[in-house]
Amino acid sequence: MRSRSTCTSRTSKTRCLLCGSPESRFIHRSEDRHGVREFYECAVCDLAFVPPQFHLPSDEEVERYKMHDNDPDDPGYRAFLSRLWDVLRPRLRENAVGLDYGCGPGPALASMIREDGFAVEKYDLYFFPDRAPLQQKYDFIACTETIEHLRRPMEVFTLLSSMLAESGHIGVMTGVLDDRSKFGDWYYQRDPTHIAFYSHATFRWVANRFRWGVDFPAPNVAVFTKQV
Repeated sequence: MRSRSTCTSRTSKTRCLLCGSPESRFIHRSEDRHGVREFYECAVCDLAFVPPQFHLPSDEEVERYKMHDNDPDDPGYRAFLSRLWDVLRPRLRENAVGLDYGCGPGPALASMIREDGFAVEKYDLYFFPDRAPLQQKYDFIACTETIEHLRRPMEVFTLLSSMLAESGHIGVMTGVLDDRSKFGDWYYQRDPTHIAFYSHATFRWVANRFRWGVDFPAPNVAVFTKQV
């Protein structure tokens, strides 16, 4: 059984960002140059999350994203993204068509996918907001370093499910949180745009909710498969 945060807990009626349950527990409070934030964990789906009253305004969130050095030609960034692509690519049939969901201002993964001979569309709420790609069906969807930013993750998972073809795959990469005993020291929760933190149990809850298969082929990577 995974460890919990060492901070004093208290029950709460704060609703989970993912499943909407009010059965959440306070686990941490931070105060830094970005302001005060509180963190809770859900007793139903195991998501750790930041309630809406502590979310950044959208304009501040965008400015933070613009500060990220996500150069599509940077070998280090490509190596980082390959953690997902290297385990997703072997599952794809020839001529599979994909979507890079949440690609950010520098869609490096989309470039890597095209270089490997696959067609791919891209979408990002702020940087590639054309919603036309969201009206199509895909054999695979890649979602790297995105779901930790989602204010309404259930809406997004529902959308991804609607776009995914039968037997298709959704590859997700994010910082996975199983051991919460040192949550306050975890670098990933210090980013003020990170508001949702998933454990392996959370991913299994999502898979069960949508009747997907799920496996974990690499650290911080989950691959969902839409069942026939």
